[in-house]
Amino acid sequence: MHIHILGICGTFMGSLAVLARQLGHRVSGSDANVYPPMSTQLQEQGIDLLEGFHAEHLRPRPDLVLIGNALSRGNAAVEYVLNEGLNYTSGPQWLAQYVLQDKWVLGVAGTHGKTTTSAMLAWILECAGMKPGYLIGGVTKDLPSSASLGDSALFVVEADEYDSAFFDKRSKFIHYAPRTAILNNLEFDHADIFDNLEAIERQFHHLVRTVPGNGLIIFPHGEATIEIVLRMGCWTKRQQYGIAIPEEVCKKLAANGGVFWNASLLNEQGSEFELTKYGQGSTGEVMHRSTVSWDMTGMHNIKNGLAAIIAAHHVGVDVATAGTALMRFKGVKRRLELLGTIEGISVYDDFAHHPTAIATTLQGMAAKLRHEAGQSRLIAVIEPRSNTMKLGIHQTQLVEACQSADMVVWQKPEKSQLDFNALIANSKAPGYAFSEVDEIVSFLEENSRAGDHIVIMSNGEFGGIHEKLLQILDNRPLL
Repeated sequence: MHIHILGICGTFMGSLAVLARQLGHRVSGSDANVYPPMSTQLQEQGIDLLEGFHAEHLRPRPDLVLIGNALSRGNAAVEYVLNEGLNYTSGPQWLAQYVLQDKWVLGVAGTHGKTTTSAMLAWILECAGMKPGYLIGGVTKDLPSSASLGDSALFVVEADEYDSAFFDKRSKFIHYAPRTAILNNLEFDHADIFDNLEAIERQFHHLVRTVPGNGLIIFPHGEATIEIVLRMGCWTKRQQYGIAIPEEVCKKLAANGGVFWNASLLNEQGSEFELTKYGQGSTGEVMHRSTVSWDMTGMHNIKNGLAAIIAAHHVGVDVATAGTALMRFKGVKRRLELLGTIEGISVYDDFAHHPTAIATTLQGMAAKLRHEAGQSRLIAVIEPRSNTMKLGIHQTQLVEACQSADMVVWQKPEKSQLDFNALIANSKAPGYAFSEVDEIVSFLEENSRAGDHIVIMSNGEFGGIHEKLLQILDNRPLL
């Protein structure tokens, strides 16, 4: 079968392309923006990539067209599919029908941390010899690709709340029917399709309704929006996790048949913590203690790791094995990924689409720098690219998100409703805003110094700024 994918370089659709290729199909695809790391992965898989959305890409006629949710009516390729009566479906529907049937699905949902948690979980299961299938919304450093059919009944999927397609406005995760479901967190996002937080909560509750009674829902302690969702109705066993929760609270929450998992930090940056499992009996006794020492930092990554350990434990992986796997976990590309250090200036790439994601990344990096000797500066370079941020909805939150940085540089997107003058005026750190990527690169060339850590944050290509900055720093005359 010949499958053509519209929007193939998106993290989700690109992963579907890998699965379709592994199923033996001929796969091609087109996208408006073709760039690494996804484009590199697809080309390595022998998948034909075409630039733009043109009718000729669909000739000769493919057997099936998968249409990504970034495409809508008016798109030339979409109009051709409809006018010519081509066979088409959404990515989530295809995944559910051709891959997830008869699988034990482990779904990872939440506004933040889905990709990293999914990668951690798949890696734990792989290290435990369970040969899982997986679909991760990013390219991992530990697994050979972002997706695999695996060789077992287990399948890990990043369960996104964004809509499925222009013709199916349900959240993607409604299609997946997970038996093990992680609900990491829930905040307002995707303002282009959701009117308010309550609308997203309803979608999450639709997900909860699909989890069987003999499954498991895993969620963090004290996450008010998740608790609202579960109070709407829950028919499945639940387990909670938290960081530095007092022991008496842990025992109370685990009493009478419950289970609670707690991480106690052994250093400020979170690279070492003690994991305790409470449960069994009426008083919530300690069932297990172990220590995890790894290369990850930040409270958000500890939460991601806890959720992955619990989910793996649900399918039979002992805690010690899961902890050992995490000690070897290298992470996901574009999640605070160090791209290079030139003349003492370190440049990182980080996928950021929401103020909370920006805040947690910068807080984690700031804590790490405080632990290290020297006079390091943390410089945040941010492209507010998501539809929600460009609408100006997170104006106040963006100011607060950057409190840990020593300097903030903004790229001003076209048609943005953000008030960049206000962002700079209200910033704790010196702030600057530029319209063009080359202006930002020139500014950083002139104003960076040895010891600086430059974190470039965007959920897109950001005009190739990473390569441009590294190149200009490498060619900069020594002072």
